[in-house]
Amino acid sequence: MKNIPLYDVRRISDLKDMLAGSVAEFGDKPAFLRKKDPAAAYEPVSFRQFQADVNAFGTALLDLGQQGRRIAVIGENQYAWVTTYLAVVNGVGIIVPIDRELPEEEIVRCLERARVSTVVFAESKREVIRSIAGKVDFVEHWIDMGLASDENGFKAFAGLLTRGHDRVRAGFRDYVDAEPDPAAVSVLLFTSATTSESKAVQLSHGNLCENLMAVMSTVRLGPGDIALSILPIHHTYECTCGFLCPVYSGAAIAFCDGLRHIPRNLKESGCTMMVVVPLVLEAMHKRIWAEAEKKGAAGKLRLALRISNGLRRIGIDLRRRLFRAVLENLGPHLRLFICGAAALNPEVAKGFRDLGIATLQGYGLTECSPLVAGNRDRACKNDAAGLPLPGVDVRIHQPGREGVGEVVVKGPSVMLGYYEQPEETARVFTADGYFRTGDLGYIDRDGFLHITGRAKNVIITKNGRNVYPEEIESLFNLSPYVLESMVYAKPDPREGDDAVVAAIIVPAVEYIHATHGQGTLTADDIQGLIHNVVRRVNERLPSFKRVRDVSIRETEFIKTTTRKIKRYLEKPA
Repeated sequence: MKNIPLYDVRRISDLKDMLAGSVAEFGDKPAFLRKKDPAAAYEPVSFRQFQADVNAFGTALLDLGQQGRRIAVIGENQYAWVTTYLAVVNGVGIIVPIDRELPEEEIVRCLERARVSTVVFAESKREVIRSIAGKVDFVEHWIDMGLASDENGFKAFAGLLTRGHDRVRAGFRDYVDAEPDPAAVSVLLFTSATTSESKAVQLSHGNLCENLMAVMSTVRLGPGDIALSILPIHHTYECTCGFLCPVYSGAAIAFCDGLRHIPRNLKESGCTMMVVVPLVLEAMHKRIWAEAEKKGAAGKLRLALRISNGLRRIGIDLRRRLFRAVLENLGPHLRLFICGAAALNPEVAKGFRDLGIATLQGYGLTECSPLVAGNRDRACKNDAAGLPLPGVDVRIHQPGREGVGEVVVKGPSVMLGYYEQPEETARVFTADGYFRTGDLGYIDRDGFLHITGRAKNVIITKNGRNVYPEEIESLFNLSPYVLESMVYAKPDPREGDDAVVAAIIVPAVEYIHATHGQGTLTADDIQGLIHNVVRRVNERLPSFKRVRDVSIRETEFIKTTTRKIKRYLEKPA
C-alpha cells in the first residue's frame, strides 16, 4: 500500500515540551479520571492541574536533594504514579518503573542494580516496602502514595505535593525552568524476565517522543476520547500507548479498579478506547458468544453479522444500530482497541470490527519505545502486525526460502543500549546498526509486517521445516472450549533425536459447563471435547505442523504482567 495519508502531529522535543503543549491546547479539559475508592464516581483532573502537580512534585524531589538521581516508582495504575513519572523525567533525574508483581527479593535486586536513591510506592505495596526498607541502606527516601502525613520513616506523597506547590508559589523555579536533555537517559526499564536474567533498557526523551508522535500520526485520538487504563503501566507498551499518547493528544485517561472491574469501569468512565493484550480481547470475545449462546440468540447474531457485512460492502454501515445490545453490554461508547504484546487471533480482530469496534494490532518491544509497526485507521490487515511506523526502518534479516527471517529495526525510537551491559548491547545490533528483535517474520507485498513467532520458540522438524508454535496456538485459542494453550517440541523416543509437535491445553471449564449443563460432563468428556478441537485444527494444518501429543492442564499458565506465557517455566523438561 502506497501513499497512505497520516494525521498531522504536533512536534515535540521532550516530554516536558509535550505536557506544556497539551496544557496550552487542552487547558481545563480532563486529562485523567480518578476515584477516591472503587465505589465512588470518577472525578476529573484537568491538563492544567496535572502540569501544576507534576511541577510541584518535581520541586519537592529537588528539595530532597534528588537532582540527577535514580527514582523508582512501583504500584498499580493511578494518578500518583503518572505524576511521579513525569515529575522525575521532566527535571529531576532518571525514572525506574518496577513491576509491582515482582517478589520482594527481585524488587531489592532491581533497586540495587539501578542504584536507586528514592522509592515512590503505592499503598498496596506498603508492607512489602516496609520489609525491604529494613534490609537496605542505600535508599534515602521512601515515599508512600497513600499516606496523608509522614509516618514511621515513610514520607507522604500528598504532603510532598503540598510542599511543592507552596515552594512554586513562593517563586522557587529551579524545577519549573529545567530543560531536559532529549538525548540523555531518562528511563531505565527492566525487561520481563527475572532480574538476574533481565536487562535494563535505557530510553531517552527523544526515543519516547519520536515513538509517540509516530503512533499518533497513524491513529485518530483526541479530546472526547477516554482511555481505560488496565495494563501494568510500568511496562513501556501501556506507558507509551495508554498514558503518554492520550496526554499528548488531549484524550482523558480513566484508571481501572482492577481486571475484574473492567466491565463496570467501561460503563462508568464512558470509555471510548482501550490498550489491551490478546488474552483480554479473546476473553471478551468468548464472553460475547457465550452470552449469546446462553440466551439462545447466537443464530440471530450470526445472521445480523452476515447482513451487516453485506451492507458494508455497498457502503451502508449499520453496525452501531444492529449490535446496540451487544455494545451496550460491553461498553456503549467503545470505538477502538489497540492490541499488542503478543499476536492477536485475526478472527477475533475481525469479530470486534464486525461489531463496530476498530481493532488495531501492533508490534513492538521495550527496546523500541515500544512500537515498531501497527495497523492504522486507514490501512489494516487482521492477520498482520501492521505497517512500520513512520521513521522506523524495518527489515527481514537473512530470510529463508519462505521469506521468513529475523525482524531487525533501525530508527530514532530504538534504545540507547542496555544499562552497564556493553557486550550484550553490541550483541543485539547488526554490523550496520539494526536492532535484532529475536522475532521471526516477513513483509508482504503491501508492506505489512507479519510476525510468525520468536526465534527461540521455533520448532525445526527433521526434514528442516519450521513450525511456529504461536500460529498453532492461535488456532486452538479460537475455540470457545480452550482457555489457553502452549505448543512446544517434545522429544520422541521412537524418532531418535527428533521431536514431535506437542501441546498443553487448558480447557475453558466455565464455558463448557455453561453450554453443556453444570455437572453433566465428566473429566473424560471434557478431555474428549479438547481432543476434538485438536483434531479439527490438525485437519487445517500440513502434516509436518500437526500436533501429535496433547496433555490437558487444569490451571492457567504462569504469565508475565503483559499476559505472555512464561514458556521457560512451563515447558516440560
